[in-house]
Amino acid sequence: MNRLKIAIAALVLAAFSIQAQGFNVKAKGTQSFNFEDKAGRNQITFFSTTPLEDINGTANGITGNLTFDVSSFAKTAKGKIIVKVASMNTGIELRNSHLKGANWLNEKKHPEITFELKTVESVKQTADNKLEFNAKGNFSLYRVTKEITIDAEAVYLDENEQTQKRTPGDLLGLKTRFKIKLSDYDIDNVVIGSKVSEEIEVTVNIVGSNK
Repeated sequence: MNRLKIAIAALVLAAFSIQAQGFNVKAKGTQSFNFEDKAGRNQITFFSTTPLEDINGTANGITGNLTFDVSSFAKTAKGKIIVKVASMNTGIELRNSHLKGANWLNEKKHPEITFELKTVESVKQTADNKLEFNAKGNFSLYRVTKEITIDAEAVYLDENEQTQKRTPGDLLGLKTRFKIKLSDYDIDNVVIGSKVSEEIEVTVNIVGSNK
């Protein structure tokens, strides 16, 4: 009898684990979300801190997509997020010019920063429409592509009167925060460590639509 109870409990846990790999929402099947927002509301921020200066920057030239099966997010999620270097803004025009110039990100030769999703792991369903997970993928900055793993959160919103005020269709919100080292991407400048930190904190808060 005890063995039977253990077997039943194991089956229940396995069933819950499978269910938790996706969203419990109205939509079914494969959905594809586009993250281009011509109004510029999607935003990525980057932060550098040193004893001499703190830099809070933003970028809103964001495009890309994420496609997945609603009930099987972990196994099916694929996509790519693209940020235009030209849209980066540190609040000071001269500093922006330096950032995008040949001695830093070299916008003319490397106009985009990208993250291409490869796999999703350790999915945790925290609400019917919310998943927390580890996203592993290729992050490309300047002239280097490096595989990284970041903690992320996805929230699925069925289309309703409130979401329609932003844009038609179901919405998907993505959030993450992670750090990168400039030296990992061959970015080398004499002011790194004094006016710009070696480690940059990146925060992503974007919303996409499936229409």
